[in-house]
Amino acid sequence: MTFQTTVPVSEADPIQAEQHARDWINILRKYRDPSTARSWFEVAVTLTPFIALWALACWVAPHSYIGAFLISAVNGMFLLRLFAIQHDCGHGSFFKNRQVSDWTGRALGILTLTPYDVWARAHAIHHSHAGDLDHRGLGDINTLTVAEYNALDRMGRLKYRLYRHPLVMFGLGPSYIFLLCNRLPFGMMNGARYWVSAMGTNIGIALVITAILYFGGWPALLLVFLPSSIVAASVGVWLFYVQHQFETTHWEGADNWQVHEAALHGSSHYDLPVVLRWLTANIGIHHVHHLYSRIPFYRLTEVLRDHAELVETSRLTLASSLQCARLNLWDEDKRRLVPFGA
Repeated sequence: MTFQTTVPVSEADPIQAEQHARDWINILRKYRDPSTARSWFEVAVTLTPFIALWALACWVAPHSYIGAFLISAVNGMFLLRLFAIQHDCGHGSFFKNRQVSDWTGRALGILTLTPYDVWARAHAIHHSHAGDLDHRGLGDINTLTVAEYNALDRMGRLKYRLYRHPLVMFGLGPSYIFLLCNRLPFGMMNGARYWVSAMGTNIGIALVITAILYFGGWPALLLVFLPSSIVAASVGVWLFYVQHQFETTHWEGADNWQVHEAALHGSSHYDLPVVLRWLTANIGIHHVHHLYSRIPFYRLTEVLRDHAELVETSRLTLASSLQCARLNLWDEDKRRLVPFGA
């Protein structure tokens, strides 16, 4: 199955394609201004049910472990939405005041288990190099080319296959990243700011866990805190995966790589059902987000409403996105992601 973009990258002249992608910047600029009232409203309608479901699950836990677990698993989607708000704060798009955005993001980072300043820096690197074959690494999902994979020895291929296996990519991996890896500022160990961010978040998490244990005991920690965190982490990694790891995504060497072209053609439009679109804070409109990251998530739908041509650009549905899980290598000749078997 092939998911075509509006302008197939393999058929487009690089200069013309870049000009086409860059033309959107002036068009999208008018959607960048957030509404302070709307932003606080989005925080309230996400944080309030999240806390309420946490409290409900803690109350249910002594009576039904299964009930508490199920409530917490559902609550993971509200935690995911809080992460999406933190994500917008990191781009400075959620509030007009940058300091309000930053401190809101830092507070939410305690709940999402994500040190805000560390993540914001890594994510900025991702935005500035997404689709650049010569700058893969920090903030990305590791993706090898067919030639690089073929050059590995047997052990190297096994490690890469394990890394890309769905049980690791969407199961063990997200839990490891959010529960353990985020506790230290890996990749930025020399920056005092990032140590402060990581350690400050860790202290906040420790206080939250202490409160959970004091009021709800171990059942509350194991059946309420962990399930919501793991569900949010796994779904979040899946979203990040399909936003860039679809068949006709865009990769180029540094000499030919263009930031706007990579943003438009290397990011998908994950067209989700309305409820999931709300719970994921429109993060599926990712091609628009990469083109202009200063647009608050609640205005991304305005862009699609006003510019229908962007609706079908790199569009994935919930059903078609499942095919992305089998794509593992970038074929530089075919200019698409392919499975190992290809």
